[in-house]
Amino acid sequence: MRIARILGAAGLAAFVAAAAPVSVQAQQLTIWHDLGDNGVAWFERAGAEFAKTRPGVSVRSISYPTDQWFGRVISALNTNTAPDLIFNNYERVIRIQTQTNKILDLRATLNEIADKGFLGEDDLRVATFNNRMIILPAQRVQMAFGMRASWLAKVGEQFPQTWDDVRRVAGKFRDADPDGNGRPDTFGMALQAARPRDLIHMLDLFVFGSGLRHTLIDPQGQITIDRPEHAEVLEEFLKTYTEYRFVAPDTINHSFNEMYQVILGNRAGMFRVGDWNVRGWDGANALAGDFVSGPWPSFRGRPNSVVIGGMRGVAVPENSPNRALALEFAKFLLGKEAQQASLELLGAAVRKDLNVSALSPRQQYFARAEHRLAAYDFPESVHTFYPELEAAFHRKLLSGIANPPRDWKPFIAETAREMRELAARLGRN
Repeated sequence: MRIARILGAAGLAAFVAAAAPVSVQAQQLTIWHDLGDNGVAWFERAGAEFAKTRPGVSVRSISYPTDQWFGRVISALNTNTAPDLIFNNYERVIRIQTQTNKILDLRATLNEIADKGFLGEDDLRVATFNNRMIILPAQRVQMAFGMRASWLAKVGEQFPQTWDDVRRVAGKFRDADPDGNGRPDTFGMALQAARPRDLIHMLDLFVFGSGLRHTLIDPQGQITIDRPEHAEVLEEFLKTYTEYRFVAPDTINHSFNEMYQVILGNRAGMFRVGDWNVRGWDGANALAGDFVSGPWPSFRGRPNSVVIGGMRGVAVPENSPNRALALEFAKFLLGKEAQQASLELLGAAVRKDLNVSALSPRQQYFARAEHRLAAYDFPESVHTFYPELEAAFHRKLLSGIANPPRDWKPFIAETAREMRELAARLGRN
């Protein structure tokens, strides 16, 4: 009898244990990025999907202004207080790696992903630095040539395809009162020039968009700017700031914020449109959808393109507090659920099997990516001295914009010679 009671009690205990809810240890992943509120919303949505198969796991993302993001990430990695993951443009993760050497090589992690056929050769190339895969590429950054649609209609023009078209239409945007306010306060283009990445980034778009490669230096270390086709694009680009008067007079001091003020202040007819801009610019408080996107202008009949000007991706610090789980979440960001959320909230993704029906026509232009695409070459991934070379190139171009020469051709030849000498010195160091 006593044995039966003991066995009965044991059975009851086993039943209660089986019926009781399993205790799940809460675990939180932290990711730092600079994508703002839309990025926070994306990681929240992706984290909720991730947690469906990993009970107790949550994802907390923190967005910092880009300059703060750099400082915080570098400091955290160097003091073993790193977040679980970081997310940013590829070239920014390069800067983190060069200053800390503490970004995990994700090559083995990529190999574990069965469904990755949507990643092309360029995607994987730009994800690699010093033979290490430092990001899993999650968002292609497309940059198109944008036009105010109502201004085109006002001046009786179609979207320009060639540089000659651009010159003609930009002149009308400058002179023909396309906004109808009766004042001479409009410009053909909104550009920027204040810092190296401001000015050279704009030049990159015209170079790569016109069917050329390698704005300043090629992978073999050869300076390209005085090659005839490159020199033609560079000269015309510099003239937009000077004799063509297509930009605001103080553009030499403009960075991203000032350029956006010109665009959103209804003062420019042509401008860069990033895929991340469209959702906001569709809004009533911005451009209210009054813009159309297309490829950058062609020169001499070369095929023109929209430019893949960057690749955003997820990286994992070597001292990530929850490394194994962080790697799982990094892979998850390339899955269909996370990619769909990325497309809807940030306008960018890498997968080709996503639903775009809910997007505006301007968002669908980027999402469908039926246009020709040209990928930027990321010279800093080949030449570690490139940022210093680019800074010198920027200073030289600014001097020309501030005091334009009578003839740009000798100026470009002199600049090429100076860049060759500097590249040779930097390459030896």
